[in-house]
Amino acid sequence: MTQSPTASLRQAVQAIAPEFVRIRHQIHAHPELAFEERRTSDLVAEQLAAWGYAVHRGLGTTGVVGTLRKGDGSKAIGIRADMDALPIQEQTGLAYASTIAGKMHACGHDGHTAILLCAAKYLAESVDFNGTLNLIFQPAEENEGGALRMLEDGLFERFPCDEVYALHNSPGMPVGQIGVIAGPAMASFDRATVTLRGRGAHGAMPHHGIDPMQCAASIVLGLQSIVSREIDALKSAVITVGSIQAGSTYNVVPESATIKIGVRTLDPKVRTLVETRIREFVTTQAQSYQLQSDVVYERKYPVLVNHAAQTEYAREAAIRLVGADNVVERPPVMGSEDFAYMLEQRPGAYIRLGNGLGEDGGCMVHNPLYDFNDKALPVGAAFWAHLAQGYLV
Repeated sequence: MTQSPTASLRQAVQAIAPEFVRIRHQIHAHPELAFEERRTSDLVAEQLAAWGYAVHRGLGTTGVVGTLRKGDGSKAIGIRADMDALPIQEQTGLAYASTIAGKMHACGHDGHTAILLCAAKYLAESVDFNGTLNLIFQPAEENEGGALRMLEDGLFERFPCDEVYALHNSPGMPVGQIGVIAGPAMASFDRATVTLRGRGAHGAMPHHGIDPMQCAASIVLGLQSIVSREIDALKSAVITVGSIQAGSTYNVVPESATIKIGVRTLDPKVRTLVETRIREFVTTQAQSYQLQSDVVYERKYPVLVNHAAQTEYAREAAIRLVGADNVVERPPVMGSEDFAYMLEQRPGAYIRLGNGLGEDGGCMVHNPLYDFNDKALPVGAAFWAHLAQGYLV
């Protein structure tokens, strides 16, 4: 009996997967933080060059783009993998655990990199396609906006892409499942630093001062009314007060107070509304307590919005590869992802890849006990290969 094309693809990828499991372990043992990914980018560049890719380095400081053209087709697709690690002390006890104190691959970017390398080898050596394949190995996804840096360095001008895709492993999803959703998939992330300035005084004579702490307490409590009373209950917004700093002793009214706030939303209009109301609320509260105030509001990652047509294309590719029962609708999450910047400039989609359940890959990311599940690697690599081959026809 003749195998289906996707069965043959999965078998071929499975055959080469052990090589990339070893590469994944090597990357895992040598984690590098944002914009420090020199060893990792060296490894990526060396592998891509060996398979015939044109290798371009330095975008976003430590980024790598591998380009492979076959045939005379004009279509071009981009697939992105992130490479950076986190400042966490690993506690897994694995044989390939981090060799660098205070750094580990706690979000699976080692796996994402190995997945794309595995797909890269298969596409270079085993597949004919018609067009241009741009493989984007991105630095600094974690908080530092490496995607934006690559775009500012001319990513899509130098390497035109009609569509662009990325994936992330998902603990709590079985290995072999692929998750998709059209529209908003991940939240924007912004941060505000509020400074309140009053007048210090001895605790025995508080009437000689202007106390910023009372105002800070009022702001912390009142901010939640923006979410509960001003945002549509069917839309999502989260305001988190992560830090209050004021004074250093028990019997002095401090002169100033600083509040650090995180904001996440799933709608650009809600994002703007929350920023406006935080600024207004802080200003009016400070005035009512006779304080001076300042709000430094930083817009970080935008809402990640999956484009409908590209999400449907990814869904159909996933169904052909793993079957309809293993393709699930993944609800939006309030985490953030800088691939959103790429999706603002090109149509595409961000895909979820099952990492496992319980003790077999179920540990959540950003945890010192987390590890990417090697069983998910051939699934992700086969998905990328099938997606790219199907597009470049």
